[in-house]
Amino acid sequence: MKSQLELFTQVDEHLLLDDKPSNYLNEISEDVNFKKYPFGYLYKLKNTEQSPKYHPEGSAWNHTMLVVDEAAKVKDKSKNKRAFMWASLLHDIGKPSTTKKKKGRIISYNHDKIGAELVVDFLRQFKQEEEFTRQVRNLVYYHMHILYVLKGLPFADIPSMRDAVDIEEIALLGYCDRMGRLHVDAKHEEKNIQEFKQKVATR
Repeated sequence: MKSQLELFTQVDEHLLLDDKPSNYLNEISEDVNFKKYPFGYLYKLKNTEQSPKYHPEGSAWNHTMLVVDEAAKVKDKSKNKRAFMWASLLHDIGKPSTTKKKKGRIISYNHDKIGAELVVDFLRQFKQEEEFTRQVRNLVYYHMHILYVLKGLPFADIPSMRDAVDIEEIALLGYCDRMGRLHVDAKHEEKNIQEFKQKVATR
């Protein structure tokens, strides 16, 4: 059994060094201390359902593992690989507390905003630098803006997003998030990300 600090240190290393961090994450996810606060935020993803229409891969944990592996493929494009990889791992930790069934649909409204708060709580337990925590938090907070901007939804706050995150970074995370699903069309998603960046640039 590893201490929580040991878990954090090892997750940190595997996120930065592994081609497929999901292999290690799946291995240690049943560790006793992974099930406890604050790692429990992640463990709860295993029992968090998602809409089969948009997430045929199943639970939010399955989705997160796919996203992390996609992020590992492109992390060298990031200006801060460590913040980017942690954001890929933590981007949906708000889903367990926000996921509900409504009229036969599975929804998780505001999981981005709630998740951003949990990111701060999680990283502060391991005494991470405030700037690093801020960067991860903001990437998580704005990761749904790809959808909001593309769909022209009222939740999009482009000025605030521009102030909080590097648009290339959020676009890269958004690409990994969209690719972290089964039966996805990579060229279509690349086109979506380019459209997102164009819309942000002209607003």
